[in-house]
Amino acid sequence: MKPIPFYRVFAAPNEERYLREVLESRRLAGAGEFAARCERAIATLAPEAAAVVLTHSASAALEMACLLIGLEPGDEVILPSFTFASTANAVALRGALPVFVDIRPDTLALDPARVEAAIGPRTRAILPVHYAGIADGMDEIGAIASRHGLDVIEDAAQGLCASWRGRALGTLGRLGALSFHETKNVVAGEGGALLLRDSRDADAALVLRDKGTDRQRFLQGQVDKYTWREVSSSFVTSELAAAFLLAQLEMAGEVTRKRRAIWQRYHEALAPAEEDGMLQRPRVPAHAEHNGHIYWLLLRSGAERDRVLARLRADGIQATFHFVPLHDSPAGRRFGRAAGTLEATSGCASRLLRLPLFPALSPAEQDRVVSSLLAALRS
Repeated sequence: MKPIPFYRVFAAPNEERYLREVLESRRLAGAGEFAARCERAIATLAPEAAAVVLTHSASAALEMACLLIGLEPGDEVILPSFTFASTANAVALRGALPVFVDIRPDTLALDPARVEAAIGPRTRAILPVHYAGIADGMDEIGAIASRHGLDVIEDAAQGLCASWRGRALGTLGRLGALSFHETKNVVAGEGGALLLRDSRDADAALVLRDKGTDRQRFLQGQVDKYTWREVSSSFVTSELAAAFLLAQLEMAGEVTRKRRAIWQRYHEALAPAEEDGMLQRPRVPAHAEHNGHIYWLLLRSGAERDRVLARLRADGIQATFHFVPLHDSPAGRRFGRAAGTLEATSGCASRLLRLPLFPALSPAEQDRVVSSLLAALRS
């Protein structure tokens, strides 16, 4: 029987055409025509953003965000432990301390009830992660940040075409990061974008993007030469990656519709199993609109998760787990600090299972995934 992969990149109609245009132009470096077109396309999908800066990864966008808020050694940033290393790396690279806070067990989002207790005199920002493209608790987080004079940086790596109260994810705080990694809904192979809610951050962001220089002002004829202005790095995306991404962005609406339909089909098929106490399905809060990025489940124990995962793989189905909590990692213990106990984080991470989800997944393949999963749970 043909294996079912965990993901398969969507093939957009204009990929080859746009790549040929770049190759024929011989203009391969970043910040070119295709990058600008991508930024306009992203701005259409996230209209609440005052500016969009294309980057080579979401990691780069998070690093730029930490530079923009002036994060310094000794500062602290509150974030969930249940996230990818890039979220904490962006903080630690500035010499600041990631402070790990527990998550809500039904949405896997940062728990606002734990955030305020973790705020100290050196806290500079709150960095929520929109896991699976599903936001939660953003009203409370915004209110906490406002009371304490903190910035909010959103890790919306999984959040393109998802929203909270009608606002695009990544535009709820001062800054937000999107990812276009190969595993995301819309891809560039590697790629990302920084969303800025305040246009006053835009000029500084362009300096940071271009290795800390005012190269963009030079190209626009505003200065006669460009010079080093700030400590930064190279966060630019090549035109080849931007060309591929533009073709993908043009299909973002269709991709999202297909993924949401597959997500919903899983959700309905597994409702009886949840009623029987065999698993926990994800919850989408009332004010959230998700993008079908991940369909995850929590099983009854870590041992059961591992057993079911092995059964699915034996059946040719590439399901998988996800993050190892950062507070339990070697680098997390060296460079970060856990605020209180993180029972939900540890418990959910050990029991979480992700099912295959990509636009070309057929109903027959999906039925096969569900059938194999339920058989494993009942065995």
